[in-house]
Amino acid sequence: MPSDFPFVVTDLFAPLHAELLALLRTLPAERWDAPTAAPRWRVRDVVAHLLDIDLRELTVRRDDAWGAPPERPLESWAQLLAYLDGLNADWVRAMRRLGPRVLVELHEVIGPRVAALYESLDLAAPAPFAVAWAGETTSPNWFELGRQYTERWHHQQQIREAVGAPGLTSRRWLRPVLDVSMYALPYAYRDVPAAPGTTVSVVVGGDAGGAWLLARGRDAWTLDACAPADVVAPAATIALDQDTAWRLFFKQLTPELAARKVTIEGDRTLGERYLSVLAVMA
Repeated sequence: MPSDFPFVVTDLFAPLHAELLALLRTLPAERWDAPTAAPRWRVRDVVAHLLDIDLRELTVRRDDAWGAPPERPLESWAQLLAYLDGLNADWVRAMRRLGPRVLVELHEVIGPRVAALYESLDLAAPAPFAVAWAGETTSPNWFELGRQYTERWHHQQQIREAVGAPGLTSRRWLRPVLDVSMYALPYAYRDVPAAPGTTVSVVVGGDAGGAWLLARGRDAWTLDACAPADVVAPAATIALDQDTAWRLFFKQLTPELAARKVTIEGDRTLGERYLSVLAVMA
């Protein structure tokens, strides 16, 4: 991995897409209508949404074509979410006209093109979109592609859980999801007061787990991956397993339920803020 970037995921898009195709090609017809954890979406809808993501990425990143702008300026977070939800819903409704075979064939064509495009990008260059859940207004490609990876992984996980297929939760697949998602922490803690030098340790158990250290600087919180042994006297230590970790980031656990699965030692105020951290637009 290049030392210039905290993580690089460009080599994961092609194999992740191959895993999706292998699953969809063998999926019985009745399983395409299985409900998923995404509200009001069935498996076919999540598959269609993944295709929408890929097509929009080719349109913007490859072709520099942005389509029609919003009908009115987006002046708040709530308006942005409503606009994105509307775009997603419009696409999913239209794609319900298509059958599973056509959806798979479209993925076979488009997915490899997106993976190749990502592998060609300058990771240090600015991305066309910022990672909003990290509080950024501009983001480099290495980070925004990390967000793209987590979204694709999460939606495939929704499909797998809906149809009873094994999840992609080995270290190869899940560790990058955790590495990217932990970057939601500094923004989530932005209004939590603490003296400079205060640290919060997050330790995730499991094959894909690891340790991350959130540190308060003079003006803001920052994040670093580390080894558990490198953490000395943190103000708070948060310990949880990898399944709880990813579900909490992606809004599949309520803070109340997560509190029963997470161990917090030290400053409870610092520790409990972690229970509300999200790495999705919500």
